[in-house]
Amino acid sequence: MDDIIFWSNCVIILLVVIIKITMKKIKDNHFGLTLVEILVALGIFLVITTLVWTFVKQSYFFQSFALEQTTSINEAQRGVETMVKELREAMPADTGAYPIEKADNFEMIFYSDYDGDNSVEKVRYYLDGSDFIKGVTEPTGVPLQYLSQNENIVILSRYVRNTQEEPVFVYYNGDYPGDTENNPLTTPAEPTVLKLVHVYLKINAIPEKAPKAFLLESDVQIRNLKDNL
Repeated sequence: MDDIIFWSNCVIILLVVIIKITMKKIKDNHFGLTLVEILVALGIFLVITTLVWTFVKQSYFFQSFALEQTTSINEAQRGVETMVKELREAMPADTGAYPIEKADNFEMIFYSDYDGDNSVEKVRYYLDGSDFIKGVTEPTGVPLQYLSQNENIVILSRYVRNTQEEPVFVYYNGDYPGDTENNPLTTPAEPTVLKLVHVYLKINAIPEKAPKAFLLESDVQIRNLKDNL
């Protein structure tokens, strides 16, 4: 922003200088400026103004991108850090359901006491377009149920650019890394088989113009399912 203000001031100063020179020329010359002199002065001014405006526009774009990119990266990092902590402590649901409900390329559902209230919530992380989203469902009723209409949705990052060939979640069994033949697991992965989850997010605020995407990766071992890892 400081650069934009600086160059804007330069344009104003340049304009003032040209006006002063023109007025002096008119005073010194009874006949004023010739048409050629006016056109040359105007041409110089337009060229300089165009160059400065282009620079200001590019500066504004890159500053705007940098802010968006930094914000989206920070949001995604906080989201993944939280997810890793919750997933590591995955446990059986209050209904008795298995700790992992779904393990797919772009969606994972598990049970965890994410807020430490001694009630196990249903936690869902998934990618919807470019939005990386977290959904939490509290158990309610008698007998207890996890009703989808009670899910609380929060968007963690709006600029995730994973393609279909770049899954957000990759799963491994308890024999990994020794067993490379059966790993990573095919998706949707069998919940009772998976022991480790690899999380991968590609963040880019403006992919068609911006620099290289920021890659965010993390591995999670699920403690309550851990055997030989």
